[in-house]
Amino acid sequence: MDFEHADALNQAIRLLSLRHRARAAALLAPLGLHPGQEALLLELARTGPMIQAQLGEALGCEPPSVTLMTRKLEASGHIRRAPAPSDRRASIVELTDSGKALVEQIKQLWCALAEETVAGLPAETVAELPGILTALTGNVDTRRPRRPHGS
Repeated sequence: MDFEHADALNQAIRLLSLRHRARAAALLAPLGLHPGQEALLLELARTGPMIQAQLGEALGCEPPSVTLMTRKLEASGHIRRAPAPSDRRASIVELTDSGKALVEQIKQLWCALAEETVAGLPAETVAELPGILTALTGNVDTRRPRRPHGS
């Protein structure tokens, strides 16, 4: 790939990431949430209660980030943390009734953001996007061992 094409591709991905996050922040603010907190709440809604370390792994977040998010969400009454019966040093995190109600609002917001993001694209392209974006994410996953360039 030549530089001009690489530059156009990298700039488009960078701008999409920045603008999508900013738009998500604007939509989440009226709910009292910051970007990232919605992902934590949605993950708990999908999986049910889980150990905080597992939650961080599922979200791809560092432990200090998960700790900060869980503290803020616990203070706002959307989750509760309790010591894990098998390991008192670990915390089990679960949604409260308030958190479950908030998840329903987040789901509506998430649908609106997705529709806004893909507006004007053909349905076939929209159907292919999750697979394409997942592949791109895997290609730049720093937790994955790297293959030598060109192999």
